[in-house]
Amino acid sequence: MRRPSPVELMLLATIVLWALNVSVTKYILEHGVAPLAYATIRYGLAALIFVVLALFAERSLRIARRDLARVAFAALTLAVNQLCFVFALDLTTASTIGLLLGAIPIFAALFGLALGTERASERFWVAALVSFAGVSLVAAGAGQSFSGDIGGIALGLATAATWAAYSVILAPLMNAYSPTRVSAIVIPATWVLIASTGLEQTRGQSWSLDWQIWPLLAFATVGPLVLTNILWFKSIHRIGANRATLAANLEPFLAAMLAVILLSEPFGILELAGGLLIGAGLVIMRRGTPAAQPT
Repeated sequence: MRRPSPVELMLLATIVLWALNVSVTKYILEHGVAPLAYATIRYGLAALIFVVLALFAERSLRIARRDLARVAFAALTLAVNQLCFVFALDLTTASTIGLLLGAIPIFAALFGLALGTERASERFWVAALVSFAGVSLVAAGAGQSFSGDIGGIALGLATAATWAAYSVILAPLMNAYSPTRVSAIVIPATWVLIASTGLEQTRGQSWSLDWQIWPLLAFATVGPLVLTNILWFKSIHRIGANRATLAANLEPFLAAMLAVILLSEPFGILELAGGLLIGAGLVIMRRGTPAAQPT
């Protein structure tokens, strides 16, 4: 049996941390932290960590002038992604959002088509149709439960789409800079956008919270944000954005199952069928993608 390659281990760690983050964020939002206040504090801490790491490791935050527009666009995309994520979780269940994130590879491929880096094969369109049929079933299943909300589902899909766009936008920068340096520029810029948007909500936030919220907030910052940004973009640098997003097809079910186990969320037959269809679409598309070489 072949031993996992370093890039496979990096992707596995990223997937597990992301899956946990869906339930952790939902728990924090349900226990007194407003969505924009949560995003502001989390990204503010992450920005500080990345700047310190980059200065310690590389002694520089320099980005070439020709890359500044891409950095700005990436920061804007990530800010929208995070706002969609926290409000989606505020409106519907973590298990539903976890399943909807399974559409990320399809969105990544669609963006690749738009940019001319991907070719539209018959297999891809079959995969896209199957996956979006799964998304429809997940939406229908969520709508049958008391927690289902069409706004939350729409924001969940927007979260998947904007994360795919962010990965595609940032991938070329990994040829010139380390993930730490890129994150030390993009994350603070993203924080400025989030903090500006959430200023009123953050000012009105009461920080008299249950003690367990603070270690969970630290975990959500250091693990699923700081560590995964480094691991994810190192993976993208080695195998490309589209292959990396394909490898992440374990996350949706893992995130949904963790939400059911940790948060005791409802999970019906339609959500299960939808999740299976999303996964089937990814398998169809993956079989048409050449396997990455072990590194």
